[in-house]
Amino acid sequence: MPATDPSPRSAARHVYCLCAEWCGVCREWRARFDALAAAHPQDHFVWVDVDAQEAVLDVMDIETFPVLLIAQEGEPLFCGPVLPTAGVAERLLQGLQRPAAGVDPVAQQLLALLQPR
Repeated sequence: MPATDPSPRSAARHVYCLCAEWCGVCREWRARFDALAAAHPQDHFVWVDVDAQEAVLDVMDIETFPVLLIAQEGEPLFCGPVLPTAGVAERLLQGLQRPAAGVDPVAQQLLALLQPR
């Protein structure tokens, strides 16, 4: 999926989906995540297979999939598990505008690990 601007400080939101290839829910969610990306071409969507990027599991103990990390201008806006439906993710994207006060340190570590350099 092409990025509009991979710079971590760009105005585009970066939406990272943390999943696992072995997870049936993740495999089903992938098509919906790709459709969400197509509906938001101004944002940068990245699928992250946590088994392929094991450092993610060193930073965050993932208990359920999928997990979304959404960031803008180098700051996390949201980090946590979501129901694997396009409607939930769409409402989440619509509701997030700017970084909130009190950045979650785990979200900040994940962003530092995943964002383009």
